[in-house]
Amino acid sequence: MKIQKVTLIGLGAMGVFFAPQLEDFLGKENFRVLADGERKQRLEDKGVTVNGINHKFHIITPDTTGDEADLIIMAVKDTGLSKAIEDIKNQVGKHTQILCVMNGIDSENQLAAVYGWEHVLYSYMRISISMKEGKADFNPQLGKVHFGEADNTELTDRVKAVKELFEASGIKYQIDTDMRKGLWFKFMCNIGENMTCALLEVPFGAFRESEHANAIRHKAMEEVIAIANRLGIDLGEEDIKRQDARIQQIPFGNKPSTLQDLENGRLTEIEMFAGKVVEMGKELGIDTPYNWMFYHAIKVKEEKLSGRFLP
Repeated sequence: MKIQKVTLIGLGAMGVFFAPQLEDFLGKENFRVLADGERKQRLEDKGVTVNGINHKFHIITPDTTGDEADLIIMAVKDTGLSKAIEDIKNQVGKHTQILCVMNGIDSENQLAAVYGWEHVLYSYMRISISMKEGKADFNPQLGKVHFGEADNTELTDRVKAVKELFEASGIKYQIDTDMRKGLWFKFMCNIGENMTCALLEVPFGAFRESEHANAIRHKAMEEVIAIANRLGIDLGEEDIKRQDARIQQIPFGNKPSTLQDLENGRLTEIEMFAGKVVEMGKELGIDTPYNWMFYHAIKVKEEKLSGRFLP
């Protein structure tokens, strides 16, 4: 299997990590961005600016047929996942593989329910990217995409094909031996950092300076660990310590996605984050008071943005 055509859906903070390098390697016709409506028009007119360089990628629409991709990279937000799953249908051929690099722990299951596991690999991102008004500035060497089968003790042909593409195009990657643990580790970090920063309206730098911010972050992460352990996922305190060290490397002023959403007047992915923890806690009989507070507090922030509390 050789990957020669790639379609990306979602040219936001995660999508720009891939787009310039894949276009450079594959060429403009073989790297395509899937979009329609106002978003298609905006990308064609204005493009996106990545590290000071403006890019106008080859745009195709969901109704494009007869030109299936070898690899689809989905970098959408949770609120757009259902539509994106429908939009990619004409891009899925007999051998197409799909990486859904969005946050959360459910997207692969949702994709596999429609297209089958033979088309879906596990994946997630570890990078902090701030994007505003079509402009993103970040160091691509400080992050990577993780992908693979659930168990990668031995690499399958489809994992090798994606690996070869990323190596050839200069995209930093990692193949976790246990991808399910990797997904849950990323989810735990998102709960601790994304939710705490959004609630307190502080950047990542707060975790360098404030024992109080870290106290909240750690307690929220412990709730995720309790749920993961009940499900047979091997997360623990050592994983919190591992993230404590990494968080020192994130630029002080960077902000996670939920805080960026609130500051830009957008609905957040709260259902996928704290909402999911609360839901699973109820199902498993595990108390999740910190995530319960995150969920309801950030819902109030969304209500405030909607103008609900104006006199």
